[in-house]
Amino acid sequence: MSKFGTIVMGPAGAGKTTFCSALINHLRINKRSCFYVNLDPAAEDFTYEPDLDIKDLISVEDVMEEMNLGPNGGLICCFEFLLQNLEFLTEKLDNITEEYLIIFDMPGQIELYTHIPIIPQLVSHFRTSLNINLCATYLLESTFVLDRAKFFAGTLSAMSAMIMLELPHVNVMSKMDLVKGKMSKRELRRFTEPDASLLDDDPADVLNDTKAPSGNSTDPDPLARDAFMGGTSFKRLNHAVANMIDDFSMVSFLQLDVQKEDSVGAILSYIDDTIQYHEAQEPKEPNDEIDYDYGDTDMG
Repeated sequence: MSKFGTIVMGPAGAGKTTFCSALINHLRINKRSCFYVNLDPAAEDFTYEPDLDIKDLISVEDVMEEMNLGPNGGLICCFEFLLQNLEFLTEKLDNITEEYLIIFDMPGQIELYTHIPIIPQLVSHFRTSLNINLCATYLLESTFVLDRAKFFAGTLSAMSAMIMLELPHVNVMSKMDLVKGKMSKRELRRFTEPDASLLDDDPADVLNDTKAPSGNSTDPDPLARDAFMGGTSFKRLNHAVANMIDDFSMVSFLQLDVQKEDSVGAILSYIDDTIQYHEAQEPKEPNDEIDYDYGDTDMG
């Protein structure tokens, strides 16, 4: 029997746990079952207490103290330990039925999804040993659109995770309330399907050009602090990244405002379609006998 789940991931500060809370709330309102798994061994505050918490097995604080590691090294060590003790997950997840949506709340260290094989091994266990139909919900903070170079760097990270994990992805621009009033809706829609043309009319280029010294060169002084993020080489690099993303045509974004129930519901709808959740549900039998009260109305 198949199970269904989504792995919520993305950079630190993207709003993963907030989204998980909003998703759980939406599911409860609509009387759907969910199982919340926290896989961030450094997380502390939750709106909804996890049904399964990696900190019951191991925590970053303990690893850092016992092994004299930093936060990132401690996190990687925690996941290595988890992979050696997968029965911790299997015992709880094995009996989950197909009516549940399993929500995996992941840490924000991006290296876990881009160039270290730990999470791919974990995903493989979920899919093969536990028979979970999975998709990844990748969150990128919407404020990245205000700096187009930063936005394409975030988009490249999303694409790297897609290639590394080999999972269907639902990519989401989170915290849309933070850019409200800073950019028109029409302009924001351009970022849902990223392409290199976004760099051709980057407002930051105008600002950088005003700093160029007089003479034949259009570049700022290469020794100036501003030149590191504003010279021609930096622009060429950004265009190369943007063109590569455009060539792959893998990444598109949905917009999310967790304060709006319809917005959360729309993301859930995409998740359900991606993991084919509704196709596996048993059809509901209608009530055999329903009493209709027609009062004194003559139906003859």
